[in-house]
Amino acid sequence: MIWWRDVLIIGLIVGLSIPLGRYLAAVMTGQKVWLSVVFQPVEKRIYRFLGYPDTPDDMTGRQFVAAIVAFSAISLAVVMGVLMTQQWLPFNPNHAHNVPWDLALNTAMSFVTNTDWQAYSGETAMSYLSQFMVLTTQNFVSAAVGVAGLLAVICGFSRKESATIGNFWVDVTRFTLYVLVPLSVVLTLLIVSQGGVQNFAANHLVQGTQLPSGPASSQFAISLLGSNGGGFFGANAGALFHNPTGLSNLFESVAIVLLPAGLVVMFGQMVGRRQAFVLYAVMLGILVLAIIGTTLSELHLGQHVAGVAGSTAFEGKNVVNGIGLSALWNTLSTAVSNGSVNASLDSFTPLGGLIPMLLMQLGEIVFGGVGSGLYGMLSFVLLTVFISGLMVGRTPEYLGKKIAAYDMKMVSLAILLPPVLTLTSTAIAVSWPGIGASLTNTGAHGFSEILYAFSSMGNNNGSSFGGFNGNQLMVNVVGAVLMGCTRFVPLIAMVCLGANLAKKKQMATSSGTLRTDTGLFAVLLLFIILLIGALNFVPALVLGPIADFLTAR
Repeated sequence: MIWWRDVLIIGLIVGLSIPLGRYLAAVMTGQKVWLSVVFQPVEKRIYRFLGYPDTPDDMTGRQFVAAIVAFSAISLAVVMGVLMTQQWLPFNPNHAHNVPWDLALNTAMSFVTNTDWQAYSGETAMSYLSQFMVLTTQNFVSAAVGVAGLLAVICGFSRKESATIGNFWVDVTRFTLYVLVPLSVVLTLLIVSQGGVQNFAANHLVQGTQLPSGPASSQFAISLLGSNGGGFFGANAGALFHNPTGLSNLFESVAIVLLPAGLVVMFGQMVGRRQAFVLYAVMLGILVLAIIGTTLSELHLGQHVAGVAGSTAFEGKNVVNGIGLSALWNTLSTAVSNGSVNASLDSFTPLGGLIPMLLMQLGEIVFGGVGSGLYGMLSFVLLTVFISGLMVGRTPEYLGKKIAAYDMKMVSLAILLPPVLTLTSTAIAVSWPGIGASLTNTGAHGFSEILYAFSSMGNNNGSSFGGFNGNQLMVNVVGAVLMGCTRFVPLIAMVCLGANLAKKKQMATSSGTLRTDTGLFAVLLLFIILLIGALNFVPALVLGPIADFLTAR
């Protein structure tokens, strides 16, 4: 039986997320932790570099949004500048050429938005400077920006009649220094210990086979921990030098979900453990069902697709991981806005590919991206509270804050904009001249390749179904706009929501208050997620993976 490995990995994620969540709560509220001796002097130097004599004052909602926009715009310009001039810069032993403007725009937007969609193969298209200086840096800071947005929402619920929601620079600095840096160092050492490559040597030929080199393990570690998913090599975690052994696969699988799960525990430490328990249970329940569904699809339906009695669908899978760990990894990475892959999703069975696609289309709220997953789930929580309040004729409230019209406008914007833009972009691609010629497959499976690509970009995932050439002018430009809008509009909407909630009074719990820490509310939340999140994409899924499944039989 292969299930024991799934149980082990899920058990490790749950077990480690609890102490990690407590540590996160201490760090992000400014308490002393065991790493303070090392990082507190560095933290203060960063504040002085930013122009603050001491710890910066809290920001208003507008100041917070302005900091996000300014920081992200500068990051976008720097990344594009380095990529478009890398041929003339140092650390380029493989003589990579300058990146064309459209691919540079797409790649820069991808890494700045924590999407890490890659329409290139890193070992041939990027210099080492591009990889470790700008792309790896964005893996750190884009994850921290998502956490800053989450903390703004948490401040909205925890503060009473306050005009401020924390400080963007403090949140980004603390999360990067005290959390991402030490965890990345540990994971890098674990990957290198298993044979992962970490050097500055040029690629070299061995018996006619090119063996890639470079500072790969350090980039891959943070790409997993920060819910980025971008790989140093084109094959991502399917590459031998990214994920060499079964033990490295174990470490890396846990790393995918560790921080998103820990942030839910942090939320409980800050606003209420019972509230967080409900969210954790719903997320974990959906994730477990998705893992079971994907694994069964690959184990049993794969026999039919392969067309050979007694065979299994090993096509596109690394023999070190096999079917079970391939199904597990790719379910985790699409649930958690990670986008890394250790197998070819294009080789999955139609239903095995449908489940990861649907997890993205739900908005990646099943633990989801670092920071963004939880504030995405909170938007569904507020929608559930609002609908439930209307059903019983009471003013909706959550954590003692009344939910009014402005709040629901921000929630609606965060929930509905991504599917609208994703489906619109897919429609543009399907009707664009020449796109069909770039597909490996035709018919329903070819449509699935396009739908998956734009679902991945539109939900900040970055994984690819394969079989679709993403490096085209239209795809690069439309994809860049899609990634930018679906990342920053919901993020800014949730920051504005947090700022509005922080101004409100804390209401006392009464007999008419809808309890949001019960099993009944968990069921209501799950229903709303499936009703609103999944139904948006049902017609497209019918034309894609479902039609592919029916025709394959």
